[in-house]
Amino acid sequence: MTSAACLAYGAGYEVRAFRLRRATVPVLPAGQRPLRVLHLSDLHLTLGQDKKRAWVRSLARLEPDLVVNTGDTLAHPRAVPDVLDALGPLLELPGVFVLGSNDYYAPSVKNPFLYLVGGTGDDARRTPTHRAVPDLPWQDLVDGMSRQGWVDLSNTTGRLQVDGRELAFRGVDDPHVRRDRYERVAGPPEDDADLAVGVVHAPYLRVVDSMAADRLPLVLAGHTHGGQLCVPGWGALVSNCDLPPRRAKGLSRHAEDTWLHVSAGIGTSPYAPVRFACYPEATLLTLTSR
Repeated sequence: MTSAACLAYGAGYEVRAFRLRRATVPVLPAGQRPLRVLHLSDLHLTLGQDKKRAWVRSLARLEPDLVVNTGDTLAHPRAVPDVLDALGPLLELPGVFVLGSNDYYAPSVKNPFLYLVGGTGDDARRTPTHRAVPDLPWQDLVDGMSRQGWVDLSNTTGRLQVDGRELAFRGVDDPHVRRDRYERVAGPPEDDADLAVGVVHAPYLRVVDSMAADRLPLVLAGHTHGGQLCVPGWGALVSNCDLPPRRAKGLSRHAEDTWLHVSAGIGTSPYAPVRFACYPEATLLTLTSR
């Protein structure tokens, strides 16, 4: 009876109880004024999700200086127009993005028990190799965001002037399906930038460690859904990658010079529309001077 009640709560209420998380990260050069970054991830948008679309649009009221989208935005082959509508007013702001596996491959029915017991190592829970050919309109998604000025960071670098600051970005395609090519963007931060930021969908340690070794002050990721089904007072049981589950959401110090922020995300797979003790979220990060 208790399990049924928890499931009903998670599927009927919490999965749509969107929250804004806030955090402060001391990564800017000394003496600089704060910079506000809205971190979005894992919308997993399908048709008819009007409440989710309206909530994402409402985030523009926060007036962030920069928007970062860390992928898994799609969950339906006809959802690109709904995604662009949800992001609408945010696309008028400076922004960067990477893609996640669910921007390439449509979600499928899976045994949720395997998610909990499938391990957390570097080879855990990969998209099957027979799905090597994407079946979602990822290029339409990229084109739609890029036309509005957002920068695609899939295995490449980019720069933006944000609130009078020069920001340097580097990103990779999704490590969860081994599309990452960090060697193409590796190296120390640019000397002429006020801040260097790493962007990745799934925070696999081979990528986050490499960014930390290059001394990037800030790395942003998603993918984990914060564990999605969590134990109150304990937290996530899994991270769906090799990042320790205790770091499946929120801000943590990854290395002496590197902060990592992992978003718990806004959506879920349409085949597992439930969250428990892990509200759907976006995060407003306030970057301050060191």
